Amino acid sequence: MEHHRTVKPIAILAVTQIVSWGTLYYAFAIVARDIERDLGLSSAWTFGAFSWCLLVAGLASTPAGMLIDRFGGRYVMAAGSLLCGLGFILLSRAHDALSYALAWTVLGVAMAGVLYEAAFASLIHAFGALARRPISTLTLFGGFASTVFWPLTLALNSNAGWRTTFWYYALLQLLLCLPLHVLLDGPAPGPQPQRARVDSDLSLRQALRHPAFWTLAAAFACNSFIFSGLSVHLIPILHGLGHPMASVVLLAALIGPMQVTGRLGEMALGQRLAPATIGKLCFAALPAALLALLVCGRQQTAVALFCVLYGLSNGILTIVRGIVPQSLFGARNYGAIAGALAAPSLLAKAAGPLVLAAVIDHHAGAALLFGMLLLIALASYAFFVRAVRPAARVFPL
Repeated sequence: MEHHRTVKPIAILAVTQIVSWGTLYYAFAIVARDIERDLGLSSAWTFGAFSWCLLVAGLASTPAGMLIDRFGGRYVMAAGSLLCGLGFILLSRAHDALSYALAWTVLGVAMAGVLYEAAFASLIHAFGALARRPISTLTLFGGFASTVFWPLTLALNSNAGWRTTFWYYALLQLLLCLPLHVLLDGPAPGPQPQRARVDSDLSLRQALRHPAFWTLAAAFACNSFIFSGLSVHLIPILHGLGHPMASVVLLAALIGPMQVTGRLGEMALGQRLAPATIGKLCFAALPAALLALLVCGRQQTAVALFCVLYGLSNGILTIVRGIVPQSLFGARNYGAIAGALAAPSLLAKAAGPLVLAAVIDHHAGAALLFGMLLLIALASYAFFVRAVRPAARVFPL
């Protein structure tokens, strides 16, 4: 019975995270141009509405985390699935710019209730100090979202169109994710390891006053800017370097498996390493990946190296987002604090595709583009190191 209560929330969230990330985030890159053409929108409006969705998610993440702290993940995540279904129905029926933006607004609120921050908060409250392995396990499954939903969305869009595709995704949220989220349990019964520091766990207000909060938020935000921008523009950027499209797609396909590989490595070795050490390795991999493209981007071996390091970094970063805030600030108010930490990242995630699109539209060379991203990646590494340095820590890491 105890094993069942341990496996059940991980299994539920594994399915719902794959579906939610796949439908809410990864599908858009496949259908964006078709939406733009069918609705007669500008590229700026098409991608801007998606960025607005991420902005709304950032604004809603702290209230969502506070609700999870108070009521648990079951009701918040179920409500998020309900909003996802409604948002996808609205999107499938959008006929002009206003209705299109309204649909993404609803989906932005839904994101705050169904993606990783909500799932991690649910696991923290279910497992307490034992949540690190469940979080790592969940991200391992979540890494397959792009692997499943890029080809699935491409097939559905090619055969039925983007409207029908999102109608199907509404049904997935309402008929699969919503019932699964309702089945989530509260905290597992039984003895938990003593946490002597529970009374000193920080409140949201105390965390916001701590310097480590803001440097950690800046580190995550810089990474989110890079990853979101490249998630939309990476394939055309690499194609623009002179690589054949077939080769670019094949090399980019390495990213998903490398995310999973990084998470497997964290599960195997992570218990021997402090969260701060795992984070430093993760944050160092991204500038190394971008440096390979900056120096040798026209060589396929450099592109392959970039995809490997980029995938490893992105995969492990998801785990770092889950475990480092608990290590720094405690678990009692994890949902609210993690939601507040996520807000700047989601704002940066919203800005990433737009800024990169502007840079590309102004015909900036690859050296300028990758040089800019490299500087941001180095800044993210420096912010993280400062956040987890011994003098800044609330608790030992």
